Amino acid sequence: MKKLWNPPTANLSLVLLMILTLNGASLAQSNGDAPKPQPPMTEKKTKTTKIHNDTLVDDYFWLREKSNPEVTAHLEAENSYAEALMKPTAALQEKLYKEMVGHIKETDRSVPYQWGNYFYYTRTEQGKQYPIYARKKGSVDALEEIVLDQNELAKGFKFFNISAFVPSDDGNLLAYSTDTTGYRQYKLQVKDLRTGQLLPETFERVGQVAWANDNKTIFFTTEDAVTKRSDKFFRHVLGNEKTDLIFDEKDELFDVVAGRSRDKVIIFVGSESKTATEYRYLPAATPTAELKMISPREPDHEYDVDHRGDLFYIRTNKGAKNFRVVTAPVSDPAQQNWKELIAHRPEVKIEDINLFADHLVLSEWEKGLQQIEIHDFKTSKNHHIAFPEPVYSAALAQNREFASPVVRYNYQSLVTPSSVFDYDMNTGKATLLKETEVPGGFDKSNYKSERLFATASDGTKIPLSVVYRKGTKLDGSAPLLLYGYGSYGISIAPTFNSNRLSLVDRGVIYVIAHIRGGGELGEEWRQEGRMMKKMNTFNDFIASAEYLVKNKYTSSDRLVIQGGSAGGLLVGAVTNMRPDLFKAVVAQVPFVDVLNTMLDASLPLTTSEYIEWGNPNEKAAYDYIKQYSPYDNVGRKNYPSMLVKVSLNDSQVPYWEGSKLVARLRAMKTDNNPILLKVNMGAGHGGSSGRYDFLREVAFDYAYMLWQMGLAE
Repeated sequence: MKKLWNPPTANLSLVLLMILTLNGASLAQSNGDAPKPQPPMTEKKTKTTKIHNDTLVDDYFWLREKSNPEVTAHLEAENSYAEALMKPTAALQEKLYKEMVGHIKETDRSVPYQWGNYFYYTRTEQGKQYPIYARKKGSVDALEEIVLDQNELAKGFKFFNISAFVPSDDGNLLAYSTDTTGYRQYKLQVKDLRTGQLLPETFERVGQVAWANDNKTIFFTTEDAVTKRSDKFFRHVLGNEKTDLIFDEKDELFDVVAGRSRDKVIIFVGSESKTATEYRYLPAATPTAELKMISPREPDHEYDVDHRGDLFYIRTNKGAKNFRVVTAPVSDPAQQNWKELIAHRPEVKIEDINLFADHLVLSEWEKGLQQIEIHDFKTSKNHHIAFPEPVYSAALAQNREFASPVVRYNYQSLVTPSSVFDYDMNTGKATLLKETEVPGGFDKSNYKSERLFATASDGTKIPLSVVYRKGTKLDGSAPLLLYGYGSYGISIAPTFNSNRLSLVDRGVIYVIAHIRGGGELGEEWRQEGRMMKKMNTFNDFIASAEYLVKNKYTSSDRLVIQGGSAGGLLVGAVTNMRPDLFKAVVAQVPFVDVLNTMLDASLPLTTSEYIEWGNPNEKAAYDYIKQYSPYDNVGRKNYPSMLVKVSLNDSQVPYWEGSKLVARLRAMKTDNNPILLKVNMGAGHGGSSGRYDFLREVAFDYAYMLWQMGLAE
């Protein structure tokens, strides 16, 4: 049995180091010579894995022992070192924080949206960390009813998040789920909105939730306690002690999803892997009915389904790499009965479909930009919603009412704040309901956004979304922050962020590299950056950085790169490949220990990820992953400065991945550039849950970036 911790004497060096680090800054001041704080030294406890005639050496495997006091002491020492090293920027951090708070309307309200007989919205109050969930019956002018006050619910917790929020059709009950650690393990509860009381039933590890039409039967998915794979689908009648297991997904590559159609007629249960899907259904009016199959799973066949009238509407990639839309009769939805409604267009990726009584709304990506297309069932004609800027983001907002002729969407860009529109699908008229107010003197005319294209090593054109303040010199002297992701087919839209003004107003150019592995240019763009073509993702990002330097948007000594999660893998890999190209790196909850993680099937999410990265138990995949896995490719060479951020309760990328990377970098690098590890000891993958706490984290990150860019004064 592995010994989880040693006697206190064995911890003495770590504890002493932590104390010295904590006091380092004050000692330096009292001595007057201001010695630099020294980073914690991470003890090596070598673990070897022999596989495929290769030996994988992991000196820091022991950092996985979350309950080990040595690990806790080490992480706290890392935090103390980071704080000591960043102490000269304390005033800047405070200034940045106040600027960012000054750019948000602290007391504000979202645009109400109709859901049944009520209009729902959230509002915030100055000084409070969390939103208040509220509604009004029948009209937006009616009296307010507070549904949930997250500030009250969060009392006593360092972290608090609400996920599911689903009222019953009659508006009397609310099913909602909460996470109090950041581990994304949600507890489902039901609140009687008439009395304000919670019903006695609670359910653990719940994912998605749907009501039957009887206002008393609830369906939900749950995840496995160890692997966190969503694998089961349940039915429960309120007031009944019994909860029925309706579906159990045995294939470890698939996760279970569930929901109800907008017309409230069908409950859908889906099994989804990274490359294949399968859906079942039952009538929402007959919650005890047996599940029926839409179309059995097939390798590389992805589809999803909605309902209207006597037809299912199916978005499918069968014979259509970027998807097409077909209909199928509810009476027999087998593939031989599919009838094409929207044909495949190779240049357009249909990302999602939304059904209304008289219209089908398609969310699309075309030439790297989002589009919203409307299909009119009465006329069989299609048209697009027009958008005014060359670089923008447009996505559907809350649309709960099936019979509505109006679709609500959100529009924004790198220079235009988030704006909510209602679009009349019959007349083609868009009505602006609200543009997010940005206090503090913001004027969009002071900024310029551009769309550029870098050329990858194989000749592929990589789109770049760029924003900077007008007057910024493009002579190579400007500092630049380059952001990327490039995995899972996820598209990074060029959205507005008022926090970013604190960088751009200081002369920083901000750029998003839309690299392969994402979905911005369709399914082929995704496929060209995954599995045995993953190196394209990293080469695209390097080509983007080289383009920006060559064209004098910046220079290498002022170029900072940033990525989180799989984007942390990105920045970790390119830093090993081209450490000379970047001044500094910000890696947030980074997936950097790829081989060790993917060889451990007991970890959350590992098995379902085989279809994104490959299964390293197979030699070809092992050899390919080993080319780029950041932890395994740290070498004896000079590295840029790095800020690595992890969260102790992260269920998606465990805290030890970034922690181990920092330890190996410090042990092997040949330069004096600082490597910082910042650990959030009370949150998960997304960082702090409170809005003010989160802004403190952003202020720390920005202060680090500006310090590395030479703008810390």
